[in-house]
Amino acid sequence: MPAQRSPGQSLTFEYRLAQEAINLRLQAEGMPVGVRRTELLRKARQIDVAGELNKWLTSPGLQPPS
Repeated sequence: MPAQRSPGQSLTFEYRLAQEAINLRLQAEGMPVGVRRTELLRKARQIDVAGELNKWLTSPGLQPPS
């Protein structure tokens, strides 16, 4: 069963999450070490986890995480 998309939405949720994580990491790359850079990297990791959870929740059979 294909993922449902709203009209005009051509990218999957998982793809959009991955792109946002990449963008946050690129922003953090150009910053000096500090609170803001740490926040950006933390947010990117949270988005990675959200993508994995989404993949797990939408998988057939709901296998436990490994």
